[in-house]
Amino acid sequence: MKKKFSLLMAILMLAMLLAGCGGDKDSGSAPADTSAPADASAPADSGSSDGSGASAVAEDTNTVAVGAVVIARDDVPEDDIYAFTSAIFENIEAITEQHAKGGELDLDFASSVTSVPYHPGAAKYFAEKGKEVASVKDGAGSGDSKALTFGTGGESGTYYAFGGVLSNFVSNSTGVSVTAITSGGSKENIENLAAGDVQLGFVQSDVMSYAYNGERLFDAKVENFSVVAALYMEQVQIVTTNPDIKSVADLAGKSVSIGDRGSGVWFNAVDVLSAYDIDPDTGISPVYLGFADSTENLKDKKIDAAFVVAGAPTTSIVDLATSGPVYLVSLDEEHTNALLEVSPYYSAYTIPAGTY
Repeated sequence: MKKKFSLLMAILMLAMLLAGCGGDKDSGSAPADTSAPADASAPADSGSSDGSGASAVAEDTNTVAVGAVVIARDDVPEDDIYAFTSAIFENIEAITEQHAKGGELDLDFASSVTSVPYHPGAAKYFAEKGKEVASVKDGAGSGDSKALTFGTGGESGTYYAFGGVLSNFVSNSTGVSVTAITSGGSKENIENLAAGDVQLGFVQSDVMSYAYNGERLFDAKVENFSVVAALYMEQVQIVTTNPDIKSVADLAGKSVSIGDRGSGVWFNAVDVLSAYDIDPDTGISPVYLGFADSTENLKDKKIDAAFVVAGAPTTSIVDLATSGPVYLVSLDEEHTNALLEVSPYYSAYTIPAGTY
């Protein structure tokens, strides 16, 4: 009898213990809803997912992109540009450990520029790797060796951060001294390079083409430079904190930062807006700001959206996303195709979900 009673008590205690461990179906232990947003046309949402303020783009963003290219003055010695180029492409893994853009370096892409000839030092390195460039600049590469200054971009952009990594790596691993400096970006880098104030510069591939042909941004041809390498793609990113802006068409009548007037970003914004039949002067309320000022104004709700043209993820947008939800606006296929037809220096590009 005592054995039966003890067994019964043990069963009752076990039942009570199991009941205490059970979860309430309505409690916080229920799994999160991971279904896709109902409105597939909505911009990619960068919403906090872990309570820490960190954000992640929840959807792919369809846009267009141009190449980020390093150029050099023609009078930089061939040996110096060869050392610069080889130091980068022979050490991609080490560079990637210092900056994620290193993971996008690729010999095929690096040697693919056709609109401007390559510097002989870069062409020599690519030839050794079995990559023949479209053309090589005659007479370039015969100057005297000296410390090189590398014009990049603003402090909050990818040009400056990645340019600094490349400069330090080349300086520390070769006999060539390279110093990265901030600048106003592509157009200023070309102007400073033409004037001899810098010897290397980051440029958008479209702005480089404008300079070499004396178009749009440039009243006359600038031809005293040549290509070192194309490094990665720069995406046209349309950033907003307003969830009601779901497409480029929704920018009509809004306050939009379109880059410094006459800058590469400005022309990219003009091209995209024009594809949607939006006049950049009258169809929106244009504001002319750089990356850092654009994101500060978005944060303070002083503007509705901003064009940022840089390799994603871009520091200024990452910083903005830590303060609240951020959205990237996609271009639809019809308008993308129309843009590519009239401006072939763009490429269609998808910024993957999770980039921010």
